[in-house]
Amino acid sequence: MLALSAGANAGIIIPAGDWTLDVNGNVNAFANWSTYDGANADIEAGLFNDAALPLEDVNGEDNTQGINTGLLPAWLGFTGTTSQNGYDVSFTISMQPGVSENSLTGDGALGNTVTNTFLNRQTFITFGNKEMGTIKLGKDLGIYASDAILNDMTLLGVGAGAGNSGAPGNTTLGGIGTGYQYAAWKGQIAYTTPNFNGFQATIGIVNPNSQAIGNEVAFQDRFGVEGKAHYAWTGDLSGKVWASFASYDAEYDVGVEDNQITAFDVGATISAGNFGLTGYWFEGNGAGTTLFGLNGVDSNFKKRKSDGGYLQGTYVIPTGTKLGLAYGVTNLDETNQDEIDFGGALVDQSSRWTIGAYHPLTKHLNLVAEYNDVEVQAHGSGIKDQEAKTFSLGAILFF
Repeated sequence: MLALSAGANAGIIIPAGDWTLDVNGNVNAFANWSTYDGANADIEAGLFNDAALPLEDVNGEDNTQGINTGLLPAWLGFTGTTSQNGYDVSFTISMQPGVSENSLTGDGALGNTVTNTFLNRQTFITFGNKEMGTIKLGKDLGIYASDAILNDMTLLGVGAGAGNSGAPGNTTLGGIGTGYQYAAWKGQIAYTTPNFNGFQATIGIVNPNSQAIGNEVAFQDRFGVEGKAHYAWTGDLSGKVWASFASYDAEYDVGVEDNQITAFDVGATISAGNFGLTGYWFEGNGAGTTLFGLNGVDSNFKKRKSDGGYLQGTYVIPTGTKLGLAYGVTNLDETNQDEIDFGGALVDQSSRWTIGAYHPLTKHLNLVAEYNDVEVQAHGSGIKDQEAKTFSLGAILFF
């Protein structure tokens, strides 16, 4: 993930007998200045009902500052590789500390229950070769929506969800919830085909409860199934196109027959010289917003439809600085029961504008400046919009 996001070289390589050990990762920190407009209670089930995204507090304060990691947590990973009996074998174990000293029990952002604790996002093995493809067993980034986050320019920065000095999360949200759903880190068994002249596909089963949210998904009757396919090419106009899907079987309640939660997406990224352009779109049925399954059904367990996407353009100026502009949006449909329950206060749309500058001061060190404007709207015309504007300055070091 780090290599894909930053184009970095391998980490610290250590020969160890039959094995080669790669020690890799990143350290990043950002100062964030945020101003908010709107109260937490105004919009139900919105992006801002999470403790990582506060608005005006009970005293009416509408600005805050904080120092914390960005969308990527600080990272320390260990990967060992070897070739045995004609198979390429590897293992990866990683840990992710944050830089914030504060904590908040019950914060649901990105799976964190206590925000300043270590995370463990990777523990997996792989084996295979160029002829048979590769099998992965263990915990790693999910398959569905993974390309959306890996191509998001805020992966090197902050995006949405910064600025809470009282209880900042281990990470911010980047474009999660404002353009794509969180791929999450999941126990999985997956198979990836060999590379057929730029085409590859992956199919896998994942832990059924890996993205079960709150009361909406009580039990799941089978493994989740996720898959993706992509085609990549090189040349003066290089790029990649991809599509992925996810399917879960959720037991909502007695008598609810249609328990399938499904989602699919399509995306493309191209580059020509110093220009880069990325476009992405997803649709879900019962998949909800932000996290897979969050806000997916109403109180009668009728599935809500959701969709969204983002468009991102970048340009590298002569100093080597990459300038970027992105817009992302996530939409959630309202049911008849929602109108009764919320009176129009259910979230309708979460959108984000990002302006960023990412400067490679050295081969491994990037200086980052970002401005993010996130807005959440309700279905009801009389409900006040919620908005968060954040300016961030910091750095991210890959090794």
